[in-house]
Amino acid sequence: MKKEIFAKNLSNKQVMGSDGSDIGTLYDLIIDENTGDILDLKVKPDPDLNLQEFRTENDFIFLPFDAVRAIKDYIVVDRKLIKQPQ
Repeated sequence: MKKEIFAKNLSNKQVMGSDGSDIGTLYDLIIDENTGDILDLKVKPDPDLNLQEFRTENDFIFLPFDAVRAIKDYIVVDRKLIKQPQ
């Protein structure tokens, strides 16, 4: 059985890399309005984060939802799957 996680429970949740690095704080979810699938996490980045490897827009970074590995006390993402193509 798939466990449901409500969006309100994700609000302001810390996002970490699978390597233990702080990435930032979840700000919003980008959802495909036709399918309801979550496409991306919109994250307010940690001030010390090097933004060059991320897709950015204004003051936010966007992480593909496919990179999410766990959602517990933190949202854990696989950093290998979030690299911005060179």
